[in-house]
Parts: sequence; C-alpha cells; structure tokens
Amino acid sequence: MKLHSSFWLFLLLIWISTFNKTVTASKVPVQPPHASAENEYTSYAKQVKSYLKSLLYTQKQVENWLAGRKLHYGETYHSQLGWVAANRRMKDGFDKSISTYRYSGARRMINFSDMNCRINTYGNSFTHCDQVSDGETWQEVLAAHLGEPIRNFGIGGYSVYQSYLRMKIEEARTPAPYIIFNIFDDDHYRNLHGWRNIRLGYEMSSRPTVNSPSMPYVEVNPFTQEFREFSNPCPTPESVYNLCNLDWVYKRFKNDFTLKIIMAGKNIRENKPEGSYKIIQELASQQGITTQINNPEILKQTIHALHTRAGIFASMRIVEMVEEYAKKEGRKVLYVLSFGSPAVAQTIKEGTRFDQNFIDFLDKKELPYVDNMQAHLKDFSSFNLDTEGYIKRYWIGHYNPLGNFFQAFAIKNKLVEMLDPKPVSYATNDSVYTDPETLRFPGRNLVEPKTE
Repeated sequence: MKLHSSFWLFLLLIWISTFNKTVTASKVPVQPPHASAENEYTSYAKQVKSYLKSLLYTQKQVENWLAGRKLHYGETYHSQLGWVAANRRMKDGFDKSISTYRYSGARRMINFSDMNCRINTYGNSFTHCDQVSDGETWQEVLAAHLGEPIRNFGIGGYSVYQSYLRMKIEEARTPAPYIIFNIFDDDHYRNLHGWRNIRLGYEMSSRPTVNSPSMPYVEVNPFTQEFREFSNPCPTPESVYNLCNLDWVYKRFKNDFTLKIIMAGKNIRENKPEGSYKIIQELASQQGITTQINNPEILKQTIHALHTRAGIFASMRIVEMVEEYAKKEGRKVLYVLSFGSPAVAQTIKEGTRFDQNFIDFLDKKELPYVDNMQAHLKDFSSFNLDTEGYIKRYWIGHYNPLGNFFQAFAIKNKLVEMLDPKPVSYATNDSVYTDPETLRFPGRNLVEPKTE
C-alpha cells in the first residue's frame, strides 16, 4: 500500500520541529554543580545584610548616648568593657515601685560602708541586682547578716568574659582578698558575640537610644579546643559611630558565630529554614557535630547544641583564667551559679538542666561554688505550690527583694566557710574573732584567746 505524499510531509514537519527544540535546548547553558550553593550563599548574605541594617543606630542616637543624654537601661560607654552603669531611678521594682541605683565604682554600699571591705562581687544583672534598690541587694542582705560590707561590681548584660575583665580592672584599684564570681545562666551565651544587639535584635522603632552595645568577646571551638580573646570592636567613642554604617557592620560581623545562630532561628520562625541548612551544616562540621540538616526540627536542635556547647566551653576556659589570676594575686574565689525563672521552671518540670557539663567541670576542678538551681529545687519541694506559683515568690524578671534574700542565704554557708577570720556574727566566745573595729585597725581583737 502506498502512503499519501501529505503523510510524508506531516512526518517531516514533526521531525524538523523536534530537531529545533533539541538544538534550542542544547544552547541553554548547563548550571554547574556549585551554582545552587553559590545562590544559597548569596541569598544568605542578603538576609544577613537586611537583618544587620535593621539593627543600626542613628548618628543622633550615638551622639546622645555618648554624651549621657539618653540612657535607656543606664548603660554608659566604656572603651574596654563596652559599657558600665550610671546613676538612675527606674520604675521597675516590686509592686511597680521605683528602684534607685547609685554608684561610686561599685554600687552604693549601705551596711557598714564606713568599714574596710574584704569581699568583692562580680557578674551580670543578677549580681548587680536589677529591679531592687541599693539597700535591697543580696550583697546588702549578706552584709547586714555578717556584720561587714560587701562591694557590688555587677553590671547588667555582662558575659562571663566581661565580668572577668572587670574583675581585673577593679581588683587593681579596689582589691579584696575574697571574690564572689556570679555566673548567670545566659552569661555563657553572651561570651560569644562582639555586639550584643546581634542577639537581642532591638530595632530603631523599639529602641529610643543605643541599647546593647558592642562588647569584648571570645571565639571558641570545643572540638579543636580553640579559644581566642577579642577586644571591644568599638574601642573609642568615635568608633561607636561605626555601628551606624552598614558596610562596616557587615564586614565586621558577617562571619560572627552568634549571627549564624540567630539567623537560623529567625529563618525557622519565618518558615524558611532551608535558608540556613547549608550554613549551619558547615558550622556544625567545623565544631565536630555530625548531622544531616534537612528539616526545621533538626536545624533547631543543632543550633541549640552548637550555642550551648560553645558557651559552656567558653565559660570553662574563662573560669580557668579567673583561677590563674586569683592564684597570682592571692585571692580566694567563690563561684555562684544564678538562674532566671525560665531555667528554674524548666528544670522543675523536666528534671534536666542545660549546664550539667559546667557543673561537672567545677566538680572536677574541685572549685568552691554555690548552685542556686539545687537550692531552688530543694526550696520548691518544701512548698505545696505549682511551678508558676513558686516562680512568682522570687522573680519579677530579676529577683524581687525576697529573691535577693533567698540568694544571700543560699550563699551564706559557703562564704562563711571560706572567710578567715570568721565574720563577727559567726564567732564564738572560745575563738579569736575580728570585730568591726579590727577591720579598721588590724591586729586588735575583741576577745582574747584563752591561755592555760
């Protein structure tokens, strides 16, 4: 049977059409294997720039802050430490009361302020005692009970590393043979960033002035045992204006460890976790964590593990530095572990704690410490309260006056055990003890030792 000529023409047209499509397709450039990765990095860089841009201060804000005209939380510029505290009153206390904060180097001492002081305390806002007035701090509760003064060098927002640096500064000019070094649960994480606002994310619309400034920090890798110290990225008043400049901020912080963690958390909240899969996968590999990140839950677990491991490791190394300093300068250090209400509530409910490795480290080093988590768990067991009811007893964000009382007496036994001679309130008639006058005039005792 012969096929009609039109049929052959139809087949020819089909073949030509197919050929043209093939040729056209062959002209489309083939994307190299690394192109998708490059696109992901480019997209991440854009996200980082956008986030950092939202954090920038205005030049007027920096000018007002440096001049002391607008201080949101009383943070004033310090070239080495990042910031210190300024005199202020704030309506942040118990029952919406106004707290008074006064300083002369240390926070103002109320009890026995005319006497020589042998105890200095360092740490963050749980040492400074935010949200209570000068006479309500745990240092003043202890001082009243022990019969001798205690200095308070705590500063809100400090990391363990900042507290260590302030200790070295203050001990050089106002030394004390005994040091209470207080480490709050969030302080471990604060060790790791050079600009606090990267982690807190205050934007101009919600921040009336400079808040959460730059700070000294450390970079660590628990896997390789790396530990490096970095000074304040803004070491002069003029350099604070760099935090108004997106190009400078991006170049300085684009590879920041904490920034990668924060961006991953942000991407999870905004339902685009894939934007951080590769970045966090690489960071985890560098830090010795083997995992395949391909869903939001694994990403969330990984950034939590990375952040906590690095923060705890940093604090361990810093405590070792504190001990080296104390040995060299002839100081005795009592470590205190403080916790906010979320950490205590979680431990009450779940029975686990995030900082067990740090506890193990202190035990292995045989360092004296007070663990307020254990103190609160023991205290909680003595009440017929639910977790929320218990939390309201002691916290209003920071400790209320009752919480400061709790902290003072949690510390008391370990401190008295360390002090030599014992404080006047813990002496007996059969011992040689130092009375307040002796603290002013060493060598004079109120009670002479018995002789045969």
